[in-house]
Amino acid sequence: MLQRLANIFRVPDLRNKVLFTVAIICLYQLGANIPIPGVSWSQVQLLESKAGASGVLGFLNLFSGGALTRLAVFGLGVMPYITSSIVIQLLTTVIPKLTEWRDQGAVGQKRITQTTRYLTIALALLQSTGLIYAFHGHDQALLGFNIDLIPKFTLWLGLFMVVILTAGTAFVMWLAELITQRGVGQGMSLLIFANVVAGLPSGGRAVYAEGGPLKFYTILVISLALVVFIVFMDNGQRRIPVTFARRVVGRREMGGQSTYIPLKVNQSGVIPIIFASSVLYIPVLLSNIVPWATFQHFVTNSLSPTNLFYILADFILIFAFTFFYVYIAFEPHQQAELLRQQGGFIPGIRPGLPTERYLSRTLSRITVVGALFLSAVAVIPSILMSLWQINRFPYYGTTLLIAVGVSLETMRQIDSQLMMRNYEGFLKR
Repeated sequence: MLQRLANIFRVPDLRNKVLFTVAIICLYQLGANIPIPGVSWSQVQLLESKAGASGVLGFLNLFSGGALTRLAVFGLGVMPYITSSIVIQLLTTVIPKLTEWRDQGAVGQKRITQTTRYLTIALALLQSTGLIYAFHGHDQALLGFNIDLIPKFTLWLGLFMVVILTAGTAFVMWLAELITQRGVGQGMSLLIFANVVAGLPSGGRAVYAEGGPLKFYTILVISLALVVFIVFMDNGQRRIPVTFARRVVGRREMGGQSTYIPLKVNQSGVIPIIFASSVLYIPVLLSNIVPWATFQHFVTNSLSPTNLFYILADFILIFAFTFFYVYIAFEPHQQAELLRQQGGFIPGIRPGLPTERYLSRTLSRITVVGALFLSAVAVIPSILMSLWQINRFPYYGTTLLIAVGVSLETMRQIDSQLMMRNYEGFLKR
């Protein structure tokens, strides 16, 4: 392993990319730990102590690396961009103009990316305004408790904070694009990876303090087993063979080669988990607005992250959203039509509608396994914490999925560059 790690630094170009990526991540972590002027640090510490057991706040804090509860310069983190990307991807299937851009190749993708950026800034502006309002003693309506992070609040200070948070989101978006263009790996994924990994020590310490050494080490062993399972499932895919018919263009004979369509077991990543958590928090919001005692009692007792009812609902929603997202990201009709236009066919399957049905049936079978995998990994640590009455940091499953998935993808990119230069990579072929 040390020899393979040394191979990275033997290639000047790759070494510079890795060092550039690490420098950007360090800069991002610096901005995630600098609070905006006007924030009370004592109140921040009180909020952080409660954030672990708070549903939406704990989940959002996970994706911001703790910057949200500190109201740091990069307090919004990558969440506005993630939300914007999901919205644009969903709208691409229903808005003809976006569908047209998607089919235009690189030019259309550039327009979609620009639209995503504009929507990210708009969402950051709305979210930062809402957060400033919430953290100025109005948390009861949103989070279930009252903490005033801005004791000396004025209108101009509030506007200044909104501008800083929005500008911080734009800067984070730029940093992610810099990593993608000049570094190693996908920029936004690496920043999410840095956030969730940065929260692991404090989360583990909280679990150790609340559950004791025996339960902590049991969860640690199970987490290591889940890491192995995630690696195994992340590499799983179904390769559908495709053959292109021979055709003559001018005096040259083209086509005749064979390839395959890779259908990964886990094609949706952690997006279904984000969807499910967002849906489950809607009743929490309504319970603080609707004055119905029975409903409020149900939400308080049943919709906490370590409640068994919440865990079961989370499992079902993740399973359902996995199917929903996979069929948006991979459209069997579009793939079948693309194969037909390129003169390709699946051996034994007629082009057109039969190919579409075959792809749809195969995708459904693979997605069942992928959905069960995502749902199980997301809730297994939460089930243990619920049985052991541990309420702090109930997001180990999500953290493991993100950390392992991004690590594997980055290692694959490094491997491909090492193999191009005849160096042995991390992953064995």
